[in-house]
Amino acid sequence: MSLFTLFILAVGLSMDAFAVAVCKGLAMKKITAGKAVTVGLWFGGFQAGMPLAGYLLGIQFRNAITAIDHWIAFILLGIIGINMVREALQEEEEETDMEGEASLEIKEMFLLAVATSIDALAIGITFAFLDVEIVPAVAFIGIITFALSVTGVKAGNIFGEKYQARAELAGGVILIFLGFKILLEHLGIL
Repeated sequence: MSLFTLFILAVGLSMDAFAVAVCKGLAMKKITAGKAVTVGLWFGGFQAGMPLAGYLLGIQFRNAITAIDHWIAFILLGIIGINMVREALQEEEEETDMEGEASLEIKEMFLLAVATSIDALAIGITFAFLDVEIVPAVAFIGIITFALSVTGVKAGNIFGEKYQARAELAGGVILIFLGFKILLEHLGIL
């Protein structure tokens, strides 16, 4: 997998976390560097950890299904992308605590981090089939997600809800196209 393809994948995966980070920024009365970094660490850490877990699962089954691995990658990326597009077209509201401030409590951030990184677990499984060097890949995904999440908190506070759905929609479309690219490469069309 080329560095450019990995970058595009990382950005696509990060869009769920970015959208939630925007919501966090919307609900914060006052943004501090600590709050933005906290959100970034939760989302970046899980976006790095989930593909690693998926890779470790996928490596167990790689030899059994290498003939259809590109179809698996295509289907998983397509499902994830379509789900992101569908979610982008629905309205969601950010939960706030009693004072109207976004909650950064461990329980809530854990659930949000898991929810926004489930798709990265599936990507990790496809990494096992595509023989991706996992450590640099997950580090890259984690760093990109961290940076976009911190940016999302600030952007949410400044620009509001206006761009949240667009970011998630763009992420979904990117993943769908990436799935097509992998399929077409393995079929020898590209």
